[in-house]
Amino acid sequence: MMLRFGGADMKFPSIPDKTPFTPLVVMELAEDTNEEAVTWLTSRIKDTQQSGGAELMIDRLTLDDNQDPKKENQNIFIVGASRERLLVGAEDVGLVKEFNDGSMRGFTYANRENFKGFQGDGDNFLSMAECQFIVKHELDTLRARGETHVPGYPKIRLYPGKSVVRRIQSKGILVQIFPLHDKEELKRLSSMWYQNVQLSFQPLDDIRHYFGESLALYFGFLEYFTLAMVPMALIGMPYYLFDWEDYDKYVLFAVFNLVWSTVFLETWKRFSASLAYSWGTLSRKKAFEEPRPGFHGVLGINPVTGRQEPVYSSTKRQLRIYLVSVPFVLLCLYLSLCVMMVYFSAEGLVLGLHDEEPTFWTSLLLYVPSIIYAVVIEIMNRIYRYAAEFLTDWENHRLESSYQNHLTLKVLVFNFLNCFASLFYIAFMMQDMQLLRQSLATLLITSQILNQFVEAFLPFWLQKRRNKRVHRRSGKVSPDQELPFDQQVMLEADMSTYLGTFDDYLELFLLFGYVSLFSCVYPLAALLAVLNNVTEVYSDALKMCRVFKRPFSEPGADIGVWQLAFESMSVIAVVTNCALIGMSPQMKSYFPDSETQLILVVATVEHVFLAFKFILAFVIPDVPRHIQIKLARVEFESMEALKKKVMYTVLRHFSRSGEYGNLKRCKCLQ
Repeated sequence: MMLRFGGADMKFPSIPDKTPFTPLVVMELAEDTNEEAVTWLTSRIKDTQQSGGAELMIDRLTLDDNQDPKKENQNIFIVGASRERLLVGAEDVGLVKEFNDGSMRGFTYANRENFKGFQGDGDNFLSMAECQFIVKHELDTLRARGETHVPGYPKIRLYPGKSVVRRIQSKGILVQIFPLHDKEELKRLSSMWYQNVQLSFQPLDDIRHYFGESLALYFGFLEYFTLAMVPMALIGMPYYLFDWEDYDKYVLFAVFNLVWSTVFLETWKRFSASLAYSWGTLSRKKAFEEPRPGFHGVLGINPVTGRQEPVYSSTKRQLRIYLVSVPFVLLCLYLSLCVMMVYFSAEGLVLGLHDEEPTFWTSLLLYVPSIIYAVVIEIMNRIYRYAAEFLTDWENHRLESSYQNHLTLKVLVFNFLNCFASLFYIAFMMQDMQLLRQSLATLLITSQILNQFVEAFLPFWLQKRRNKRVHRRSGKVSPDQELPFDQQVMLEADMSTYLGTFDDYLELFLLFGYVSLFSCVYPLAALLAVLNNVTEVYSDALKMCRVFKRPFSEPGADIGVWQLAFESMSVIAVVTNCALIGMSPQMKSYFPDSETQLILVVATVEHVFLAFKFILAFVIPDVPRHIQIKLARVEFESMEALKKKVMYTVLRHFSRSGEYGNLKRCKCLQ
């Protein structure tokens, strides 16, 4: 069966003949789901929009004769939609597409033929990722009508006007929902992206076309960050190779680093705005945010929508945050500091052994505490991440954006202290620059190796074993052989779920900290970061294409809260580098008798650099001028069209009523 999406042939292997539509999304219900609930849900999905349904197509997955029905879940459904339904849905979700005049405008079904690339019935107008996003949106907005509970489950209440799919997902009836991979398109993307190792830019437009804007922006930021660090790496190498012991000459490198971090972040905002405009997400209106699936509370009235839904007291949530979550985070920070002091004790013990009897083995032993500490840091970060997710769930945030903001704050605070506290202690309390270099290098290299192993190679190896099992079960000898459609669906259902870009951005955030905070002590950090990011591009591409289920496309105009996180880190880097410069013997020699004067000079220089950062951020506009003009022109034309529509409506009203004398007194025509 061959269909076309976004101008590319999409081939699904061995789709059963009884399936009359293109399968886009898979819904897996629990194995013991009541058949009455299954019938009700599929009926609601098929119902027309006028009847309150989603007006989508759904069919139960037919298993191959070789499959054992007792071992496989029978409640797996494939969901699709007609071409016309997808185009109407594109208008519902506020999709922005390129107009014939080159501007980016919100798509409307009535005006569809005026959009660039729309030909005939619009076969190849929408990409498959956009179609899957539309289907997911329609499923999420399938709302309860007169039902008081899920059929077959009298204890699972339904609230009028609230999402049915989110409700059954929070109660475990819906196990998972995910979009299907397009094997042919994925193979083409893989060959362009990571299979052929070459010095070239990533195919960001193709990544966006297949995975959506948010993921494409992450890979765009990863690439931009890597390229921006190349000058730092080139300048840092001679400092490291020829002036390793000459601490004073690192002052110029630190100054360059401070300017670089500001310029890099400001120019990235302009580049991301250009990408978002070309992808139609910069001017896209934010949709009304529905409650999270996990949100719960007593039945009440939403003051905004006027609908009945669960409500939860803001006071109770604040009490949970400040009386439980905050003390727990502080306790974790205290434990992190205790582990750090244990590390310093071990470091002192090893140094004592080496000083007593220096040998080759004791010199190697000097690196053991730092390596063990780096491993412990990674373990603590991952354990804390689970605890932070549990706490944030328990706080019962209503909206996903609020949930993500609280989770991000918890994780960033702990990870920052856990990863950098020891380096700050060595730099400003012990003032041992040689130990600082050694610790920074060990932490940086060890964390990079662990992250690559845990996040990419281990999941890839596990998924490869899974693939071999499925191919053996289906009678296929080679993993490259095409699986029957039902086997492919089962294989993708068993894949790991991609949890979003949070961990990927967090890794880059910590890497940015290692590079920017102590650059004047360890200039080689930028080179190590570049090498790490180059491998990160290929490993992340590999895991997205081969390890994880295909994620739903998520519209995004920027990197969100992570932009603020990186900018905050660059401000801290100004303070850190200025303090390190002030501690240098060269600076101290200028003020041998007055430490107060030295502190004042360093503080003045620090304020000058901070002022320079903020002035530079103000001078460099976030959105390029030509894009601002295009956005303003579209807004002006929209206002003019609205005026004409109002004028036409008023004229029509007065012409029908015969009150022509009132036309002159009508303010809307003046």
